[in-house]
Amino acid sequence: MTLPDTPDSAGTPKPENPKEPVSVAALAEGYAAKAGLHRTHDGRIDVLKSAGGVQGIAESILPGLVFLISFTVTRELTWSLAAALAAAALFTAVRLIQRRPLTQALAGIVGVGISAWLANTTGKAEDFYVPGFFTNGAYILAMVISIAVKWPVAGLLFGFIRNEGLEWRKDPLRVRAYRLGTWIIVVVLALRLLVQLPLYFMGEDGLAGLATTRLIMGAPLYILGLWTAWLVTRPGPAVQPSKPSSPVV
Repeated sequence: MTLPDTPDSAGTPKPENPKEPVSVAALAEGYAAKAGLHRTHDGRIDVLKSAGGVQGIAESILPGLVFLISFTVTRELTWSLAAALAAAALFTAVRLIQRRPLTQALAGIVGVGISAWLANTTGKAEDFYVPGFFTNGAYILAMVISIAVKWPVAGLLFGFIRNEGLEWRKDPLRVRAYRLGTWIIVVVLALRLLVQLPLYFMGEDGLAGLATTRLIMGAPLYILGLWTAWLVTRPGPAVQPSKPSSPVV
């Protein structure tokens, strides 16, 4: 799934300064790569791939789903946590067989491990989801700070995809657009907390709702937020210089 940027046939808007320092381009590219963003050869964002692809989305969803189903059926916290860890470990094994990068799978199994440890320590099944709240809050804080210091995260991410590098920072309109795009992502993350925290504080009674909303508001909501931010921040079509009119004879 790819999203178009500008309507012109030339494709990706080119940076105004073709002699932009390599270090600047490398900075933007490195930041976007670490965030997991991917672009096509013609400068469009590949939303599905940026979300980890089908396998990546499954890796983020299935361990939590396995935990929910197992605990709902057995009411055994230890066995349910073990099942979630096994699901995360399975994806790591699959990536090893496929000889694909293990970064996402290892991050997933570490995250599930921390969640399982916390829930097992407290004896509360709902605590399986607590680390996610802190991660979500940290992202919100980082993005709000980036807006405040006029280095909005959306600009750093999408600037690489659009071949803008950091040139967008010289244009107040582009900075404003990328600030808005970053706020959109912040709202998406804040919605997760607004919906899920009340369910968490309901204890075990809210566990099913918490787990369900965690799945729905995970990768699917991220894709929607990314798509919306991309569309909102796209640059307008380049203005073509007008041709001088022929003198009247």
